[in-house]
Amino acid sequence: MLNLLFVAIGVLLLTGGGEALIRGSLAAAHRLGISPLLSGLLIVGFGTSAPELVVSIDAALNERPDIAIGNVVGSNIGNILLILGLCALITPLAVKPLVLRRDSVTVVAASILFLVLVGGNDLVTSDAAILLSGLAAYLIWAYWTERSGEAPSAGLHIAEGEEVTSLPRTALWIVMAVMLGLFLLIAGSQVLLKGAVGIAESLGVSEAVIGLTLVAVGTSLPELSISVVAAFRKHADVAIGNVLGSNIFNLLGILGFSALLQPLPVHERILQFDQWVMLGTSLILLLFLYTGSRLSRLEGALLLLGYGVYVSLSFTIFGT
Repeated sequence: MLNLLFVAIGVLLLTGGGEALIRGSLAAAHRLGISPLLSGLLIVGFGTSAPELVVSIDAALNERPDIAIGNVVGSNIGNILLILGLCALITPLAVKPLVLRRDSVTVVAASILFLVLVGGNDLVTSDAAILLSGLAAYLIWAYWTERSGEAPSAGLHIAEGEEVTSLPRTALWIVMAVMLGLFLLIAGSQVLLKGAVGIAESLGVSEAVIGLTLVAVGTSLPELSISVVAAFRKHADVAIGNVLGSNIFNLLGILGFSALLQPLPVHERILQFDQWVMLGTSLILLLFLYTGSRLSRLEGALLLLGYGVYVSLSFTIFGT
């Protein structure tokens, strides 16, 4: 029970820290005259992954590679099956395929790159350099194509920034929001990591299982809140775009930074099972966006059912 309490407190701290950091950073960007396009792309699109970033870096530094990698892979799976499934239940998601094709292709490419790099069972410094170079290339490509008006997704990233309201207005409150957000993220990662390790030990399951499920869902709550709000407002492109941006940053940025700090051996079950589930869900979303289909409530329910099956298999067949 104490470990569950640690996890619950850690999730609350991470969620509050992520929200404070995003709102403070957006307000600072507005005061500094940073374009809405860049604010939406970087601060909202990637800022929702701040909890995953802090937790995975903390786990890597504490030599908990199964949680560091499992958090990223599990978050990417949950973002598509759990978050988009919930959003589709709220309102059927009809999107403009051209707006999201670039990012959906990037998610699949990043997933394939992960499979290639972990073929040697470890993520090392050279792998980290490749991942971070891929992230830098994506950011440059995305920003310049959208700034020049060549990409139809520019309006999407601007809209992502507009989904976040109630920003701090004065310089003092902006600084306090950013500092509070950073403090809560760091504290939350420490508490969540302690609880997650304790739960793994008490249940007799591997830390990879806890990282792929409990930790991954807990750190994905900022993505969930942004996407659910967008779904209620019937902004399907923003809901899906937020998930795509998070998945890109998770694979290229978070794993890159984590492996740069500490070599990360990859758990056998991730090699045998989870990486393929991650790639499969990415391909399903790519197919959906390329065909221009409408993600109905029934299909959303099927995504949620798929996530339930995945979690069940994680604690039974692939629990050790």
